[in-house]
Amino acid sequence: MPRSERSPLLLAGLLATAGVAHFAAPRQFDATIPKMLPGSARTWTYASGAVELALAAGLVTRRTRPVAARAAAAFFVGVFPANVKMAVDWRHRPAPLRAAAVARLPLQVPLVLWARGVARNGEGRS
Repeated sequence: MPRSERSPLLLAGLLATAGVAHFAAPRQFDATIPKMLPGSARTWTYASGAVELALAAGLVTRRTRPVAARAAAAFFVGVFPANVKMAVDWRHRPAPLRAAAVARLPLQVPLVLWARGVARNGEGRS
């Protein structure tokens, strides 16, 4: 992923957009919450949206950027089971939707690497 000065802000924008979407259209996210988690799917949807917004805020500030970026990398790993559930649940949907759900799975890898790169840059490493 790019390691420009804009990179942390772009990652923050991505997380902020996703966070807002969790509150604006929660139903689509509720469906991805693994059933094994305790509590209601909506609670998890709102909690993950709040975490995304907090991570975005942390990435904007240079002082908190390295910690927020490492937390974002961990978050991207943590939400992977929801993406797997979506791919499994959508296996009988029309081909474009099925393809989108499956395509999300490998996209977690560059997101994790992007966040790790932002963390390293925020600590003064290249």
